[in-house]
Amino acid sequence: MRRKARVGLGIAVVLVAAAAASWLWMRPERDKPLDPSLACHVGAYRLDDGLLVDVSPLGDGGLRWRLMDGRTGRLQRDAAGKWTGTAGWTERPDPVAVSFGECARPGITFDGRTGQRLSFATTETRFQGNGETLAGKLVMPPGNGKVPIAVMVHGSESYSARTFNYFQRMLPAHGIGVFVYDKRGTGDSTGTYTQDFHLLADDAVAALKEARRMAGARAGRVGFSGGSQAGWIEPLAATRSDPDFVAVAYGLADTPLAEDRDQVQLDLIAAGHGPDALKKAREVTDATGAIMASGFRDGYERLDALKARYGQEPWWKDMKGEFTGEIIGHSALALRLFGPMRDEGTSWSYEPMPVLRAVRQPFLWIIAGADREAPPEETRRRLLDVARTNANVTVVEFPNTDHGIIEFETATDGERVATRFSDGYFRMLVDWIRGGQLQPTPYGNAILLSKDAPGAPPQVQ
Repeated sequence: MRRKARVGLGIAVVLVAAAAASWLWMRPERDKPLDPSLACHVGAYRLDDGLLVDVSPLGDGGLRWRLMDGRTGRLQRDAAGKWTGTAGWTERPDPVAVSFGECARPGITFDGRTGQRLSFATTETRFQGNGETLAGKLVMPPGNGKVPIAVMVHGSESYSARTFNYFQRMLPAHGIGVFVYDKRGTGDSTGTYTQDFHLLADDAVAALKEARRMAGARAGRVGFSGGSQAGWIEPLAATRSDPDFVAVAYGLADTPLAEDRDQVQLDLIAAGHGPDALKKAREVTDATGAIMASGFRDGYERLDALKARYGQEPWWKDMKGEFTGEIIGHSALALRLFGPMRDEGTSWSYEPMPVLRAVRQPFLWIIAGADREAPPEETRRRLLDVARTNANVTVVEFPNTDHGIIEFETATDGERVATRFSDGYFRMLVDWIRGGQLQPTPYGNAILLSKDAPGAPPQVQ
């Protein structure tokens, strides 16, 4: 009888595992080296009319070009070796024709104009983060004079920043040095990938110190720049070190759990549900958030009670969010057994407001006004509250942009199709990192929200 029970339990566990397989995932493999025939075309190119084109690699064997005005396209090489393109992130053929020279003689032909690849002084390094050895790279513009240096802080990506971060070319092309490094557990850095903000902030502090050491007498203003999850990490690192500036784009000034909560609210609004459904869904996201914050150990009784109460209501199936839609689709047993496999040490309970108030360095925050991944409403309110008592904080918003300060078209089914970066976004970062202030000319359709911020003229609109 006892042996039969054990067999039955084994079958149950296998069935639970199969049901959970579509949701739970293992960490990705380390990046594989780029194909040399692809990597040789990566670079910043100056065209014969002065236009700058950056070409960066994609993980699936393609390339992406970007212009400073935000236009972008994807390139793929066909069987005959010819490059074909699609516009933005769409599937539409791109009218901009792009081709490259041979690897031994790098060059580009872009929309009928020729260009040559720019050269920068690049130095690789290994340095100590919090308990791990991190792989870094300092990229400096030509010359011997002092230049500002941006230490690029990561978002949530799990791939090598030294390979894929395009700012390591775009900023040096405008006289700004860049220090880029692989976060722990990615690229050539040691350790395990994590979203523990405190560990990642310590690593950023170490990167800042290493950037200054390597740049030596050429180091001018040295500070942090990054997007998304960097909005939690950069301010924390700034309170533990001495950067000369902090620049954040499309991050959240709320707790990490709020990302899921606000995404679920947007899901339901998009599906046509009203205030009653939104109020009930808030109960659900509070419950799923408690499960995530506990490391999948606790909170199931509360969620089961909500399933029994609301599970048959029309809005229930329309909840997605960062993780709620997945959690409600699995049993407590599956979540207890396999949920910890998904745990990446995320600092779910981290409250950023005390840290944001403690930052004293010049601080630029760029909001994506229609961000579905990091809904901006509460972030906007919180940042303006901080800016009222801290004149060093400059808050700017690009309306009608999604995560990444990316413009989009909305299809009839409500899905968004990304088309380009917003005009003015890259110029804004360059101007602010280089000189600590924005220029009086407009940055596309950017809106200055913190009216009294120094270096942020009222002409920004």
